[in-house]
Amino acid sequence: MGHDISGFNRAGEEIAYARFSMGNFYASILYSLLDAEDYNAGVSGSGASSTFSTQQIEKALNAGKELFNNEGSSLSEGDSWDQKQILNFVRNCLTTAKKEGSVRVSFG
Repeated sequence: MGHDISGFNRAGEEIAYARFSMGNFYASILYSLLDAEDYNAGVSGSGASSTFSTQQIEKALNAGKELFNNEGSSLSEGDSWDQKQILNFVRNCLTTAKKEGSVRVSFG
């Protein structure tokens, strides 16, 4: 059991991936940043997908940077691996959303 969260482009190619064990509280942070708490089934994701606009992903990235006190473009060496995983996931989704207008995220 765990949270496998993937981002996909319009062609259905995976462009972002984040993995959290079922007890890792960072999973709930990613759900919260994406305003996708309804997809959190506790020990894993619900198995559903949702499409996010560029603006929604930008909002998630800005909130994540603020939460993790990350004003710059890269994290310092002492920051948590999960924080990096979350911000990299959102950045990859944002790159696709900017190119295509939206990105689909699957919560497994």
